[in-house]
Amino acid sequence: MDAPLTPAPGRSGAGKSGGRGRAARERGVSGRAPLALLVPAVLGLAFLVLPLAGLLVRAPWPTLLRRLAEPYVLEALRLSLVCATLATAVCLVLGVPLAWLLARVAFPGRRVVRALVTVPLVLPPVVGGVALLLVLGRRGLLGQWLESAFGVTLPFTTAGVVVAEAFVAMPFLVISVEGALRGADRRYEEAAATLGASRWTVFRRVTLPLIAPGVAAGAVLCWARALGEFGATITFAGNFPGTTRTMPLAVYLALETEPEAAIVLSLVLLAVSVAILAGLRDRWVSAS
Repeated sequence: MDAPLTPAPGRSGAGKSGGRGRAARERGVSGRAPLALLVPAVLGLAFLVLPLAGLLVRAPWPTLLRRLAEPYVLEALRLSLVCATLATAVCLVLGVPLAWLLARVAFPGRRVVRALVTVPLVLPPVVGGVALLLVLGRRGLLGQWLESAFGVTLPFTTAGVVVAEAFVAMPFLVISVEGALRGADRRYEEAAATLGASRWTVFRRVTLPLIAPGVAAGAVLCWARALGEFGATITFAGNFPGTTRTMPLAVYLALETEPEAAIVLSLVLLAVSVAILAGLRDRWVSAS
């Protein structure tokens, strides 16, 4: 006859003590917050949320659809979507190889290069626009050569909008893709190389599928940053209707003449931002 199953000596006590410890930790984490932390936390939340709530409260809801259908709104929206998409494509073509270089190749000055890549994140956009003018303007370091050799002029054109947006948005893509490359399992790449695949084949058939979520997240963030760009765009490309007047520029102009129209345009950009955050919540916003 089999002996009855009984808990091993000390195991029950260990389980109870472990459960008590876990419960104590949970109580410590989810317990009542100190007033000294709760008050500034609530004030910080109100500081971030109340301006957005103000847009919703003051929005001209009865005339919203009519205002959204006005020609200048549709024109600015179309230009913004086209330019942001083209800028994201430029960032993908240039930023993914740059991220791969920073993540996979050890070379002298790599830290300096990484710091230079992230400078547009902290650089005032207006300063970025001035820098673009000094390099790509008609009298700039490269701009005068582009105009004399190819007849290409970038400032105050739609192409200039794309360049300005790509300049400020590319760091978001590079940082995201570099992080994905550093976190990818390199054993798959090594196995493909062992089987005789070339470096380009390994990158195209193995590396890119591995980092595809990081590339997608970086591209979406890059697109959103390009869509909301203002300072570098107005400095480098100007504010011409149908050519360089994107949604943020239209908001700025409407705020001086027709505040309700500015609110409507701001609501469109707010809706896009919320949709992007909702789409990336699993990657950028911790739900635990």
